[in-house]
Amino acid sequence: MLTVPMTCDWLCLPHVSDAVTVSLARIVVAMATNAPTRLQVGDAAPSFTLLNAEGTPVSLSDFADQQVIVYFYPAAMTPGCTTEAIDFSSSLQTFRDAGYEVVGISPDAVDRLARFTDKEHLGITLLANPERDVLMAYGAYGEKTLYGKTIEGVIRSTFVVDVATDGSATVRLAQYNVKATGHVERLLRELGVDA
Repeated sequence: MLTVPMTCDWLCLPHVSDAVTVSLARIVVAMATNAPTRLQVGDAAPSFTLLNAEGTPVSLSDFADQQVIVYFYPAAMTPGCTTEAIDFSSSLQTFRDAGYEVVGISPDAVDRLARFTDKEHLGITLLANPERDVLMAYGAYGEKTLYGKTIEGVIRSTFVVDVATDGSATVRLAQYNVKATGHVERLLRELGVDA
């Protein structure tokens, strides 16, 4: 059994909120136990800067004073991921009208995202995370069951993140192990957005 000291001596950072401290502690425990971190509502959303399909850096803080749907998917140009990306793109204006932006993140390389975006005429922002560090920070990478086998890979996940004016962000909704088909429609309903 792992014992992690939860005292201020261990993890006391000046000017850091309790939510950030709890999130950091959860990440440390997950890393020590090799388990994926599972973010919860109210947790600080991990910041990121990743390249989009055009090779331009995009940061979570770029969406200051906005709500962002951040979704993680296993691989561009695969059937389920294509369905999900097309559904998000088809509903992008509906999301925007309700005050949401949409960002998809996968371990794909930038050139693959560019081909995927062009081939499927996607309107959403897709970001490359081949290092998988952002995927892991959100708990969207780790052990999962696929066709009855336990493997390590991307856990299809969706988050709604409120980004403050100063660029700090808070998780408002966290969903793990979502199904690609029908996911966007369910999310619209859950957010109370009329399609």
